[in-house]
Amino acid sequence: MLSVEQTINTIWQSDSNLLKDKLLAILARQSYIEGKIILSSGKESNYYVDGKQTTLSYEGGTIISILFLKLLKENIQAVGGLSVGADPLASGVSQIGYLLGRNLNAFYVRKEPKKHGRSLWIEGPLKSGETVAILEDVVTTGTSSLKACDKVTEYGCKVKQVLAIVDRNEGGKEAFRKIGVEYNYLFDIKEVIERSKILG
Repeated sequence: MLSVEQTINTIWQSDSNLLKDKLLAILARQSYIEGKIILSSGKESNYYVDGKQTTLSYEGGTIISILFLKLLKENIQAVGGLSVGADPLASGVSQIGYLLGRNLNAFYVRKEPKKHGRSLWIEGPLKSGETVAILEDVVTTGTSSLKACDKVTEYGCKVKQVLAIVDRNEGGKEAFRKIGVEYNYLFDIKEVIERSKILG
């Protein structure tokens, strides 16, 4: 039986395109839903990508963590984003990164400060002055990630990169370009829709 480290290393050494293809199938099957819905941006849409159905699955979460780690800039010291969508992403990247020899702490940005204790906006061992990446499951206009960027910058950190699983092509790219943050994503929404049609 393979050890945890051997298993992770085997996945890490897998071809990224094969991993992406497997992840795309999981997303299309588990996360893509058709029907009218109001998005977090306030916009109405005819479809929805419920990222947590994939990010919280054992296989989907592991593959995402590996692919994000491959995209992550070398000088990134911590990963996080707006709770709760970014929570499994940050934890997964941090923990699998450790198994691969990369030390990255995770952090969560609250939607509002804690009402008791230290009234924190940010949870986790993030230190002022660190260079960080913001993680997101689905980007529409970029509002959630921009809020996370603002809070992390106020805390004294530098946001170097935003990583997303799916981009919906509704303004996120332009929003990140405006603030001078590099933006990478695994899939354009059209890829998810197309795979969903193929899978039926």
